[in-house]
Amino acid sequence: MAKELEMSTKYDPSQVEPGRYQQWVEAGLFKPSGDQKAKPYSIVIPPPNVTGKLHLGHAWDTTLQDMLIRQKRMQGFDTLWLPGMDHAGIATQAKVEARLAEEGISRYDLGREKFIEKVWEWKGEYADIIHAQWAKLGLSLDYERERFTLDEGLSKAVRRVFVKLYEKGLIYRGEYIINWDPKARTALSDIEVIHQDDEGAFYHVKYPFVDGTTFNGKDYIEIATTRPETMMGDVAVAVNPKDERYQELIGKEVLLPLQGRHIPIIADQYVDPEFGTGMVKITPAHDPNDFEVGNRHDLERINTMNDDGTMNERAGKYNGMDRFEARKAIVKDLEEQGYMLNIEKITHSVGHSERTGVPVEARLSTQWFVKMKPLAEQALANQKGDDRVDFVPERFEKTFTQWMENVHDWVISRQLWWGHQIPAWYNKKTGETYVGEEAPADIENWEQDPDVLDTWFSSALWPFSTMGWPDTEAPDFKRYFPTNTLVTGYDIIFFWVSRMIFQSVEFTGRRPFKDVLIHGLIRDEQGRKMSKSLGNGIDPMDVIDKYGADALRWFLSNGSAPGQDVRFSYTKMDAAWNFINKIWNASRFVIMNLDEQTTATLPAHSEWQLADKWILSRLNDVVKEVTRLFDNFEFGEAGRALYNFIWNDFCDWYIEMAKENLTGDDAKAKANTQNILCYVLDQTLRLLHPIMPFVTEQIWLTMPHEGRSLVTAAYPVEHPEFDDQAAEEQMENLIELIKAVRNNRAEVNAPMSSAIDILIKTTSETTKAVFENNKEYIERFCHPKELVIAADVKAPALAMTSVITGAEVYLPLADLIDLNEEIARLQKEAQKLESEVMRGEKKLGNERFVQNAPAEVVAKEKEKLAGYRDKLEATNERIEVLKAQVD
Repeated sequence: MAKELEMSTKYDPSQVEPGRYQQWVEAGLFKPSGDQKAKPYSIVIPPPNVTGKLHLGHAWDTTLQDMLIRQKRMQGFDTLWLPGMDHAGIATQAKVEARLAEEGISRYDLGREKFIEKVWEWKGEYADIIHAQWAKLGLSLDYERERFTLDEGLSKAVRRVFVKLYEKGLIYRGEYIINWDPKARTALSDIEVIHQDDEGAFYHVKYPFVDGTTFNGKDYIEIATTRPETMMGDVAVAVNPKDERYQELIGKEVLLPLQGRHIPIIADQYVDPEFGTGMVKITPAHDPNDFEVGNRHDLERINTMNDDGTMNERAGKYNGMDRFEARKAIVKDLEEQGYMLNIEKITHSVGHSERTGVPVEARLSTQWFVKMKPLAEQALANQKGDDRVDFVPERFEKTFTQWMENVHDWVISRQLWWGHQIPAWYNKKTGETYVGEEAPADIENWEQDPDVLDTWFSSALWPFSTMGWPDTEAPDFKRYFPTNTLVTGYDIIFFWVSRMIFQSVEFTGRRPFKDVLIHGLIRDEQGRKMSKSLGNGIDPMDVIDKYGADALRWFLSNGSAPGQDVRFSYTKMDAAWNFINKIWNASRFVIMNLDEQTTATLPAHSEWQLADKWILSRLNDVVKEVTRLFDNFEFGEAGRALYNFIWNDFCDWYIEMAKENLTGDDAKAKANTQNILCYVLDQTLRLLHPIMPFVTEQIWLTMPHEGRSLVTAAYPVEHPEFDDQAAEEQMENLIELIKAVRNNRAEVNAPMSSAIDILIKTTSETTKAVFENNKEYIERFCHPKELVIAADVKAPALAMTSVITGAEVYLPLADLIDLNEEIARLQKEAQKLESEVMRGEKKLGNERFVQNAPAEVVAKEKEKLAGYRDKLEATNERIEVLKAQVD
């Protein structure tokens, strides 16, 4: 055939992948089928941030989604995989500000409007990069439905949710201590704070009594602090009301060092008598616990710091200093003025901004909050019903539940310019607050809140806002919501998964997705997390340039079990490429040996030979297994089943056996073999297509096929008529024989090119019939000079022996055999068989296994054990015969 010219002798992804994706997109193959009789299946992509390029984690995440959606599309579902990107408020703004800083410009130099124009330019630049990466990975996304978290439809959904929660009293504005990023000058939620160990100190300071009181012989009390820069905001010292040591001091006053202000000693349950001296200073504007104490005792809140981390006028002489410069100056003054008792070096956990990396300040601030308790309780209650979200692996539901049970109110306002501006306006004259989806009619009298919403506020609505909600009659919302599967990493269960669940339950009354498949992190070969600081990050596009997208996808799909981390290595990438090269060359051989009349249609069952029955039964096994494993998200196991079938069964055995008919004189047998080869290859390519779409499409289009693309071809289904346990057992018997002869030849360096006598003593009529009926395979693979198959074969004195199921195989190689070496070899074989017998006996002796395992599994174990016992007995008998000859 001329077609072999279209396939090179070596798999080269650069000749297979370019241009193919564009053909799929232009043909509209990724759109939903629109078939109303078909079952809908939908996934919304976890929207990548427009902060930069996609990393290996994104490649892993999206490959798993693409595999699911491609398989479901081929299975006839009406599939929608909706793409989109996240504006990523603080992260994107920080990137753009950093770029402007290189030019010596700040956002304040530009003003809000011009700065936002710059961010939109950044978004356009990086959206193009992400689109190109999606294409290179082969993601079958419906671009006509692509969304962005700042597009008009999603902005409308955000305003609706804000207003409804506000009207229900679940969104409120108040002055609270929040996490503050002094570099980005914005509030942060608790989960945007990363804690790390920093070197610091406990500064032990004298607070003198105002009235000259002495306590324990001293005219002062000792207070330890790690943050002397906030001292100017101290308004009290607190002790525990049950702490008998300090009862007489409650109500007295001490002087605030360096400032001389009088502050009271108060009693509050918050203080731990066991920690330090049992006395703590109270700074309500700079510590969340102190804030609560201050509320209980009606204490003043003195904020001594500006939003950029510099000190303000309430800090007195330290006004204008950076917070850490102020710390040094205050420590120096405390030492010089005799207030510092001692400085104790420590290492302690300090919160840092996830985005800018600077230490976070606990800062008093007026912010917008979501009251979380009612929403969390509603989401947890939903998990007890039929509409629950199933976590895979299920252990991650505990992570979700624990967070929801202990959730704090969510600070949702951010002091940024890039994002959804809060839909609240303040009357310029009266100060009245108006919250609405649209601006007030007399807008000239109102000023909109300058803050924007936390980026997670909009991405929490992603599964339904992208489908047209709040229009509940929107066709996509009615058809594809709730979605079927969310695929994401375990690191954002708090940030995103939890929020999608409670917002979806609140606003649609439904779960956002049926299953959430949690995967781990991609690590380097040493198991380290990939990071810029370690310089161990891998660009997935570089990997694709070297190995091709299909090889990367194969590695990612086979990387690990659900929920587990995976280690990237180039050795694994080499193995992935090798596997595709094996598929390529096997396919090339098949295609070269097809005729113009060949189709992927099977001949009549009556014309199937043993090898045909075996390969079709094995194909049926793998179709059932891969379908089941995909349904359970066990992609690594599915990959192993495919690998073993393709490499071992199809390439190493069936193709080799097919050569007998392909090169023979029987035209009918040749045509039948060609059609079966074509059918098995066709079905195998369909099974592989969701994982490696490019190479499978290329091969499929080169061979006889029906249809325009594998993208929309039917996925293989189970054929009960293919199941043939007898054929599988007989073929395994034949393979066992061939392997035994080959292994024995190899041990004594008898090359396959030299013909040798092969004597087979059968202990079973079935085995005898199998070997006699398939002599041509034994002759092809074992190259016998004389082949004897009989029940009464006498073992030659000098022969290598193999005990296989239902037979003993003798190779009379007198000139090449050392009897002592042969005995030693058989003894090793006997040891292996003994351990298999012990394993089987132990397994079948386990009552829990026998009672709980399926009956067919137990029966198979018993059958295996009987086989191993028979082989062990025959091997030991042969050892005794040989020992007698030596003696």
